[in-house]
Amino acid sequence: MASSIKDEEMYERLREEGNSKEKSARIANAAAAEGRKTVGRRGGESGDYEDMTKDDLYAQAQKVGITGRSDMSKDELIEALRNH
Repeated sequence: MASSIKDEEMYERLREEGNSKEKSARIANAAAAEGRKTVGRRGGESGDYEDMTKDDLYAQAQKVGITGRSDMSKDELIEALRNH
């Protein structure tokens, strides 16, 4: 089966930085389609998870479909969001 990753170099670099497979693929494919500069300018707009309230983290976890979020502490929500 052929890889669906359009920019393998960027994907690997993102994975090495600790990003999830899904997030790395999404960014790498967007960069291949729109150009790295375009995608780079768009990134980094959300604040640090540590600055968010637990309710905000919960809402973000719900938005991206993290299961088990209702039983998670703030630190666990942050970890789950970073690894999603």
